[in-house]
Amino acid sequence: MEKLLKVTSSPHVREKMDTQKIMLCVVIALLPATVFGICNFGLRAFIIIILSVASAVASEYCYEKLLHRKVTISDFSAVVTGLLLALNLPSSVPYWMPILGSAFAIVVVKELFGGLGQNFMNPALGARCFLMISFASLMTDFSDYKGFADTFGGATPLATLKAGGSVDTFRMLVGTIPGTIGETSVIAILIGAIFLILMGVIDLRIPGSYIVTFAVFTLLFGGHGFDMNFLVAELCGGGLMLGAFFMATDYVTSPITPSGKVIYGIILGIMTGIFRFFGSGAEGVSYAIIFSNLLVPLIERFTVPSAFGIVKEKKEKKEGEKV
Repeated sequence: MEKLLKVTSSPHVREKMDTQKIMLCVVIALLPATVFGICNFGLRAFIIIILSVASAVASEYCYEKLLHRKVTISDFSAVVTGLLLALNLPSSVPYWMPILGSAFAIVVVKELFGGLGQNFMNPALGARCFLMISFASLMTDFSDYKGFADTFGGATPLATLKAGGSVDTFRMLVGTIPGTIGETSVIAILIGAIFLILMGVIDLRIPGSYIVTFAVFTLLFGGHGFDMNFLVAELCGGGLMLGAFFMATDYVTSPITPSGKVIYGIILGIMTGIFRFFGSGAEGVSYAIIFSNLLVPLIERFTVPSAFGIVKEKKEKKEGEKV
């Protein structure tokens, strides 16, 4: 008996990882940093995370219902946005700030541009920058930190370094330092990053080129020469690791070509170094990623490989013109 052939349009080979599974993997990968953030900063951190995630999901649901569009909260992209925003907030912020930030991320940055896949910048970082510009004093207040043997006096390690002070790099690696809820523990972030790499959700092109470029920039222009303690502190401090593995690798706002990813990572490293060492603030990851997001269409334009046969046709055309 003849077997019936299934006729479908291209692509004929499809990836088993759909959007929902990818977003679930990201949520799982963020759990170590989330749990550590709650342990490090206490109940307020937990409440802020819940408010941020709930607000993101509610904003997406209400917006799509009001505009009679298909409700997409089941793909967990709103959950990821709310969680990432919460992890980028200090635990001291008022409870209305994660609600406002999540609504801005979903409605303004994501939905007004067409929804998932159409936004030109990372929604969580867009909202963080919006809150930073609008409420700078609240977004940089880390005075409520009650970590053991606090030697930073409420200031983040990067701010201490910027002022010429010294920091404990071991505590920065572990995460018992002031900072935003999810950025302090490098170990927790790397555990999640390894999970994403093993699951095939991200590769090392973007975070690898980002971190290496920033390290080289720090050694050359950081003002401390080849001081390894300073380099480790800069790598472990702020949102560099969280941004490199969880936000710079966002599928929508990062290049899809292999060479484009490397170029993108190099630009990220340079921009972060410029913001940190030559800017007025001690941090710069969020602004660096958003700035680089804007360059993605240009990067892809020059890194998309030519279709098979196009290069040969161009060469033959040039040779014909010479004759």
